[in-house]
Formats: sequence, structure tokens, C-alpha cells
Amino acid sequence: MKQSLCLLILIAISVRAEQLTINRIYSDPGLGGPSLKGLKISPDGERVTYLKPKQTDFLKLDLWEYNLKANEHSMLVDSDELVNQEQLSDEEQARRERQRIRSKGIISYFWARNSKGLLFPLGGDLYFYELIKNQAKQLVDTREFETDPQISPNGKSVAFIRNQNLYVVDIASGKETQLTFDGKGTIKNGMAEFIAQEEMDRDTGYWWSPDSRAIAFLQIDESPVGIEERYEIDDESFKVFKQRYPRTGTANVTYKLGVIKLTSKKIRWLDIKAGTDIYIPRVNWFKDNQHLLVQQQNREQTILNLIKLNVNSGKSRRIHREKSNAWINLHHNLKFLKDGKHFVWGSEASGFMQLYLFDVNGKKIRQLSNGEGVVKSLQGIDEAQGWVYFTANYNNPLETHLYKASLHGKKPQLEKISQRSGNHNISLAKSASTYVDLFSSIKQPPQASLHNITGKHMAWLEENKLAEGHPYWPYINNHITPEFGTISAADGQAMYYRLYKPAKLEKGKRYPAIIDVYGGPGVQRVVNAWGGRNGYWHQYMVDRGYIVFSLDNRGSDNRGVKFESPIHKLLGEIEVEDQVKGVEFLRSLPYVDKHKIGIFGWSYGGYMAIMSMFKKPDIFAAGVAVAPVTDWRLYDTHYTERYLGHPMKNAKGYDASNVFPYIDGYRDNLLIIHGMADDNVLFLNSTRLYAQLQNKIKPFEQSNYPGKKHGIRGKSTSIHLFKQITDFFDRKLAQPSNH
Repeated sequence: MKQSLCLLILIAISVRAEQLTINRIYSDPGLGGPSLKGLKISPDGERVTYLKPKQTDFLKLDLWEYNLKANEHSMLVDSDELVNQEQLSDEEQARRERQRIRSKGIISYFWARNSKGLLFPLGGDLYFYELIKNQAKQLVDTREFETDPQISPNGKSVAFIRNQNLYVVDIASGKETQLTFDGKGTIKNGMAEFIAQEEMDRDTGYWWSPDSRAIAFLQIDESPVGIEERYEIDDESFKVFKQRYPRTGTANVTYKLGVIKLTSKKIRWLDIKAGTDIYIPRVNWFKDNQHLLVQQQNREQTILNLIKLNVNSGKSRRIHREKSNAWINLHHNLKFLKDGKHFVWGSEASGFMQLYLFDVNGKKIRQLSNGEGVVKSLQGIDEAQGWVYFTANYNNPLETHLYKASLHGKKPQLEKISQRSGNHNISLAKSASTYVDLFSSIKQPPQASLHNITGKHMAWLEENKLAEGHPYWPYINNHITPEFGTISAADGQAMYYRLYKPAKLEKGKRYPAIIDVYGGPGVQRVVNAWGGRNGYWHQYMVDRGYIVFSLDNRGSDNRGVKFESPIHKLLGEIEVEDQVKGVEFLRSLPYVDKHKIGIFGWSYGGYMAIMSMFKKPDIFAAGVAVAPVTDWRLYDTHYTERYLGHPMKNAKGYDASNVFPYIDGYRDNLLIIHGMADDNVLFLNSTRLYAQLQNKIKPFEQSNYPGKKHGIRGKSTSIHLFKQITDFFDRKLAQPSNH
């Protein structure tokens, strides 16, 4: 009887263990389970708000809340009730592409600091949800598209951009006031330029003063920027866009910094005394409403100056300077204390991003954090209790945890708050008494929970438990948990890898391997976190009999200056050498077929796939490059010159970093994929390579997607794309069963 029961259980389990397919991976609902976006704690700490997709359209988001007192979730705003079909302007489409936003509906919102309501854009107009009335009030109703709305600190007004000018609307009366009038053509007021959006992580060009009486803003002039013709090929049309694009080595925008007082509407232009060939990545107000802290970066990005500027007298002086032999990484680790006399600042002066306390005149008081790792995000400061809260990857580069550090200790005093192994994405309450934790690990898809400041669990916002009914549950019995380890680079530094292998390895059998690579700066791929949609493709390929391997080579993010900087002035050399170290490790494994190792990458990873195939044809048997950079002279100033310098000063470095000098080493088995409307890594990168390969009579395969940009997004497109990649590797590396 017991044997029969066990047999029935085994049969039930085997029936339930479905085979993952590419169609299912890239269909909705997502296999990761319910997802909450934009989690925020209200300033008064009484609510947690978030964006949640509709059950009928998983890309369309509505605004929800969790009420702490009532212990209830409820929808605040149904986006369909306000705008059913939204038509995005060209400017908004470009902005969302810069921010990698694929959702629609309510994609962002902002709390009033008095906790009386929330501001959100929708369908090109602006709305303010009043909690006391439980309804959304439309603030503007125009044919033009309003962008970058920001609510004033006193909660009474909203500023926004329309037609390249800055406006303010009063929430109570609806009265609208235009603040700037010369925005047109190449002049843009309060707007973030292309470089700021794409490379500096700055999506705005204006800033409210703390007392809500003035707005500081940048006026950019794009006239020095060269006009590039960008081609977009759709399924039924061919368009040529003339776009001002700051290609590496060419001119950038010029800046003017102004302050407008809302009472007089007069603009005072401030002399930042920095010349024209600079970047302004950040602007912040001091607590006194009289001074701005302007960050100035030289074109080489080896110097970052903090400039204190008096908005009344116009006097300015440098209060701090960061210097680097390689480059300065920009960050948001800056917070002013309520006392108006100090601020906390992040710096890589020690070789790792750490936090320091400064006075408002730039004198360094003390170091607040230290450890074997990198501070990732300064979350908040509790001055009353004397604690600074931040996330970091101390002791384990694969995980991110919440920490607190003493604000007043003579030496850094740290305490780890989050405990579960994995990655904790934190949103701290204004009072620093609670926080929201968006957590995931290799064993747990994203969960959202509320905690008190000691780390004690208070409530689930979305438990997302891997149990029956979860979208991934039918596939859980075939799920492979990856292995992690380290490999030594040539200079002795540890490089972390992630390895997926079939659950049951047949004795004596050798399996083909695929290296999924990014390899470029600013990105860390090997982490203890849930894998996302491409992570399910890894699972799918392992189930088909592949080994799937990823290695974060030198140059990758979140490991400190020493680990990042070896790529300075020459790209595609150190990174390929390190990936070869990864291949040597794979070849040492008794179950890996050393003659069947392929490589796959997207964007910088696509560049890496091509460089690996061209430079090491005896090692890499097949490669897939999606949206690859092939010629760094085609890319933008801020990104490219950060790592390679100016092309006039490092021409040899640019030549050696491009793929073309190495074409003769290439043999066969390369698939190149590109979106034909890509406005980030231009399609021209691939067409140039196509021509060179054809001229040299080199065999390759290509697949180009009409109308698709850098992300090559869309359900059908993604399914087609990854079936194509899978079929390619099947033909070149193995012949498993059909999918």
C-alpha cells in the first residue's frame, strides 16, 4: 500500500513538472509572479504606495496603496478611467527609451511632502490625487505633452516642461504660469540633454528650492552639437531623422545656470566660471535656500568639482574636488543634514565607494563607512538617533544589504540590518523608522515586504511565494539552481562566475557550453538574485543539454576602482583575456565539451561576443551578438571618452578597441542581430561590419528587426529572437530535440 502511494505521488510530481518553452518565457503573466513597481512609503509613514499591472494588460500600470493602519491593499487610481489610449510624443518616447521603460499607464508618481496627495503624469497631462477627496484632479489639459513634473516641497504647486519651457501650475486653483519663454529650436529650458539622460542618470534639468520660492534650472544650447542622420527602417517605411547627437570627439551642449524666483518671475543667470567643455551632472540646493551645490565634471571625467554658489550674489567657490587617474563614477550619494551645517557625500578616494561627513564649506569631518565592498545607495539619515542608512555589498559582492553607520563615531561603526542571503532593494521612510524591502535571490523571485528599522518583518506587500498557483510552479521541479565561484584574473583579482548545469550529468558525456556575457563597465551580471526573463532562457537551455556560464570580468561594476580601471584607454582586450580564463575553467570540467563553447551577448555583450570570435577563433566555436558596438567613434561623448579618452588623444586606443582590425582572425559561425531603429547603438554599427565581412568573403548570419530599438521589445519579437538564437546554437554546437 505504501509503495503504491509513493508511486502515485511520483507520477503526480512528474505530470506537474512541465517543460519550459520560449513561448511561455516571453508571454504574460511573467514567470516571476506578481510584481510591484515604484514602491514608496508616504512621508507620514501611514501608507506604502506602488504601481501594479492590470490582469488584462500586464504592461499597463495602476496606482495602489497598502494602508498600514487598516492592513489593506486598495487601488487609488485606475489608469483606464482617466486615459484609455495614450499617444506618446516623440520626446516622451525618446525619454522612455533612455529610461528603459516598457510599461504604460501610470509609470511614475510623486508624493507631496505633506502627504496630502500624489502627482502623476498620464497621457501627456498631469493629475493630482487628493487623499482626502479620494479622487484624481486633472491639473493640465492640453494637446501638447507635459513632461518631467515635480511637486513643490510645500505641496502647493507643480512645475513641468512644455515645448522646451518651464511652467508652474497651482494645485488648488489650477492657475498656470509660464516661467521661461525662449525655449525653442536648440534652446531648451529645464530639460536634461541626451547625454544626461543616457549616461549621467539625470532625467531633469531643474530643481525646486526647499522653501518652494525659487527654481534653479539649466538652459542648454544644442547648437554646437553636430547633426547626425539616423535611419529608422520600419516594416513599411524608411525614415531619416536628423538628430543632434554628440558623437565621441565632437562638441557637447553648452550650459547656462539660472534661478527664477516665483514672486518676481525674474531670472538671475549665474556665472559657473567653468568654461564650455564641461558636464554638469548634478545640481542641489543647500538647506538655507541661498546656495546651490553644483557638480562640475571635466570632459576627461578625471575631475569632479563641488561648487558652492550663492544665488543672490552670484559668488562661487570650489569646496571639494574628486580626482582619478582613470575616471570618476557619478552617483547620488549626497544628503544634507537638517542642521544646515553638514552633508554626507560618497567618494571612491579609498578605492571603494564609501560615505563621508563634510561641513557645508567642504571640510571633511570623518569617514562614516568602510568595509570590503561598495556602498551602493545612501538611503537616509536619522539625525536624532545618529545613524546613516545605506545599502552595500560588504563581504559578499554578489549580495546587497541594508546597513547603518554611526553619524558621530570617531571611527566607522557599522551594523548590518537585512539578513536573508540575496539582494535587498530598499526604500526607507522619511522618519527612518520603517523600510520597504524588494528582495530576491537565486531561490526566490522578487518579494516586497515592510520592516521596522531593526529589520523585523511587519507585513507582506507581495509575498510571491513559490507555491501552487504561482506562474513558475509548473516548472519548479526542473529548476536548476546555479553554482557560484571565483576565478583569478591575470593580476590575481577574484572574478565571480555563475554556472548552470543539467541536474543529471550522464557519465562520460561532454556537454556544449554557452557563455552569456556583458563584460562592460557599469554592470554586474553575477549576483545572488532571481534571473528574470533571460534567466529563464538559461533554464531552458540547460534543460536542452547546455552548460550556461557567466563571468564578471575586470571592468565590471560594484567591485571598486582597482577592479574596474584596467580597461582604461583600451576596450576589448582585458575583458576578452578574462573571458578566456573562464573558458579555461570550463574546459577543466570533465563534463564540458571544450570544442563546443559558444558566446552570446547584447550591447556591450554583443561587442564582447564579436571581439571574442575575432580574437580567439580557436576557443569560441560560435557566437551571437545582439545590438553590438563595432566602432567606438560612432558612440556618444560621455560614455566613450570616460573609458577611452578623446579620440584625438588616443587614436590608437580607439583603433585597437574597434572590432575591424581583427576580422582576419575570424572564421565562421557568427550571428549578428540588430534593431533597425536603434537610437542608442546605431544600426550603422552592424551595417559597417556586414560590409567588411562581405568584402573579405567571411561567412556570417544576420537578422535585423524593422522598427525595433535597442531593446528589440515585444512579445512576438522576443519569442522570435530567442528561438532564432536557440536554433543557431543548436545548429552550431549541438543537435538536441526540437522545441
